[in-house]
Amino acid sequence: MNFYLNLLDDFVREDGEEPSIGIILCAEKDNFEIEYSLRDINKPVGVAEYRLTQKLPEKFKNALPTAEEIKNKLFGE
Repeated sequence: MNFYLNLLDDFVREDGEEPSIGIILCAEKDNFEIEYSLRDINKPVGVAEYRLTQKLPEKFKNALPTAEEIKNKLFGE
């Protein structure tokens, strides 16, 4: 993670932008592994557990374009 954050800050981050923040998404959060993996890193890193779902929540259904709308936007149809 530290490698990627350093590259991002050196080659992508623009003047005036804050330093990059690393985010690690885990299927299962293991505090022991996280503790030892990130012990000497001096950059902010967030660790979160995630869960997959097969069903899109109702509140997001109208917020996302349909597959057809994406295709039309990409190919100008």
